Amino acid sequence: MPASTTKSLRVAVLADSDTRWKWGSLTANRIVSARASNTSEVTESDVRLDGYLLRGRATPTARQLEEVGVRADSLREVTGVEFLRAMAEDTAEESYDVVVLALVGGAVQAMLHGLARAWAGRAERPVVVTGYVGVVYEKLADGLLLRHGADLVLANSRQDADRFRAVYEGVGADASSVTEVALPFLGGADYKENDPYTVVFAAQPSVPESRKDRTYLLNRLIQHARLHPEREVLLKLRSKPGEHTTHIEELPYQKLAERADPPANFRLVYGHMGEVLDRTDLLVTISSTAALESLHRRIPTVVLTDLGVRESLGNHHFVGSGCLASWDQLDAGHRPEPDAAWVARQGVAADGSYETAFDVARFRIIELLEAPGLPPLAPYYTPETAPGYLPGILARHHLAPDGTPLPGAPAADRDPGPVRQIVRRAARGAYRHGVQRVAPVIRRMGEL
Repeated sequence: MPASTTKSLRVAVLADSDTRWKWGSLTANRIVSARASNTSEVTESDVRLDGYLLRGRATPTARQLEEVGVRADSLREVTGVEFLRAMAEDTAEESYDVVVLALVGGAVQAMLHGLARAWAGRAERPVVVTGYVGVVYEKLADGLLLRHGADLVLANSRQDADRFRAVYEGVGADASSVTEVALPFLGGADYKENDPYTVVFAAQPSVPESRKDRTYLLNRLIQHARLHPEREVLLKLRSKPGEHTTHIEELPYQKLAERADPPANFRLVYGHMGEVLDRTDLLVTISSTAALESLHRRIPTVVLTDLGVRESLGNHHFVGSGCLASWDQLDAGHRPEPDAAWVARQGVAADGSYETAFDVARFRIIELLEAPGLPPLAPYYTPETAPGYLPGILARHHLAPDGTPLPGAPAADRDPGPVRQIVRRAARGAYRHGVQRVAPVIRRMGEL
């Protein structure tokens, strides 16, 4: 960062799930890291990272946070209004330099309007950054316009950067915020064959959704283990029953596996994806971002076609990748060969350019921090441009159409007492029980 900077950079990351906390905190470290001698090492004196976890159905548990492996100088759970009040109360001496919004699109939009109101009249304000956790394969226009207004909207690949600019320019919105980077959690050693040869299926919470399809995938994985007893076959799970991630998981593979009779070389595993990839010889998935992590490390990677190549599955994103294949092909010994041109456009940077992938974002933040003052945040959606859409988004986060907290919004002047904490935990548990147990039953009854 600038040589004139005499104090540690202060960064706030607001996240609403374990995966978005991982993306937000790792992104923060990469885009504000000091660069000396063409390196990007971050030391504790460079950056102070304060984490804020948005209270909701997917607020990560202690185990999930530990699995992500990112350490923050402080970490607390807040409502949206509590976060906005914390940002408004920052003093000039202790104000944040950068705020990263690692949230679903609607929450980003609400926070942008809330922050614009909270910082109204300020001579200086933090740089606001947002983006996407992984592959963008649905709701492109909707999600992008909900993120418009941040100083930087990060695109994880050249392909995404082109698409993002096209959407903004197509509606007459300023596209200068779009900044090409890469996924912040790529890394690890290049692939070397393991002993025993290990096949890993990277499960996803909501893809596919139906019991039939999830049971099919589990059975095929077990069948592969039986056909290849010399291999270790692992089912990599994102969360334990009762925990939530970015997407709701109504039919955890753990419960489906209880009725199966897998061979000894089949196991369920948790943990950091990078550590699992260290012992992976073949990564198999439907459309998980883990495929990009695997490709970055040159690990043979397969995106399954067994359930079709469909937008609802997200595997359509991998058309042209050279990675599409079926379980029948894998059982017969198929090893995919990724298309180099496709990989290069996805921000995977398997060619060694990954270390410079965040340079443009770093330089843009330096320029913004050194500017005499930043203009007010100006999202594309306003009460004038989207009067039938924006008020509802803001109201879900207890904000009025002008970005001010609504009457009765949660107070931020005190920590929750023991009773309030118990009620919150009970309510969250009841919600998750309803999502995972009651809702599927109701849907099945409706299909009779």
